[in-house]
Amino acid sequence: MPINAQILDNPKSDRVRRVADLARAKGRERSGRFLIEGPQSVREAVTWRPDVVQDLYVEVAQALDHPRIASSTLEKIVDTSQDATIYVHRCTGEVIRRISSDAQGIVAVGNANAIRWSVEDVDLGGAPQVAAFWQVRDPGNAGTVIRAADAAGCDAVVFVDDCVDMLNPKVIRSTVGSLFHLPVLTMGTEEFFAWTAAQHMDVWAADVYGIPGREPESLPSVLADPGAAGRPKTVLFGNEARGLEPGILARCGRIVSIPLYGKAESLNLATSAAVMLMSLAMSRHIETM
Repeated sequence: MPINAQILDNPKSDRVRRVADLARAKGRERSGRFLIEGPQSVREAVTWRPDVVQDLYVEVAQALDHPRIASSTLEKIVDTSQDATIYVHRCTGEVIRRISSDAQGIVAVGNANAIRWSVEDVDLGGAPQVAAFWQVRDPGNAGTVIRAADAAGCDAVVFVDDCVDMLNPKVIRSTVGSLFHLPVLTMGTEEFFAWTAAQHMDVWAADVYGIPGREPESLPSVLADPGAAGRPKTVLFGNEARGLEPGILARCGRIVSIPLYGKAESLNLATSAAVMLMSLAMSRHIETM
């Protein structure tokens, strides 16, 4: 696709307004599109999921008689986008800032249908490792846990029950591109347990307190269990404020807690996910060395 010869310089134009409106849930629902903001997220989308990206909006220097892309970082992203035939629109800084205050010179518009995965689309292989999150509401947390799952080499992420929209711009920014590296599924609680059973995966709950008659196992003791880290499994984390409900904990094969050695009362969701998922990943890789 060509780079548009016209410079978009009117921040009040209909096109600019429609793109900026993708920051709102209603704008995304109405158009079936979503916003990808900033060089890191846009670069990963263009590199790993160019099929998702419909348009690229990039800032050019103010000297419009000889316009040039505002930085070498943005130029490289644009060059990569041309290999994938993505349409590029050059914009003034004022237009980019009208679209997004978090753009840092570049935004992309994605096709929401192309990024939403169904269970039929996901091939998990023989020993899947999945991270699941029940009723996660904070977009920053949601993005950060996707990033943690990606870093830990998880095969997929599942948002279970009533979670934040994964295409919320803050979610996407917080993933720092990881949204475009692995499948992110959404499903209800019953569908989740049916799916994990069909995939022959154990479900491990990350929880501090356990339930009557079932104390949580300490993560170090679980890691000492030969082969436990490598078994097909989903690790399920709960809501930021309430954790997991007793009825859900009762349906999980193991309940695992992270020990605290200092005076802190607890860890937040994003930190807990990073610690547990990375611990399991390191144990799994040691076993295969």
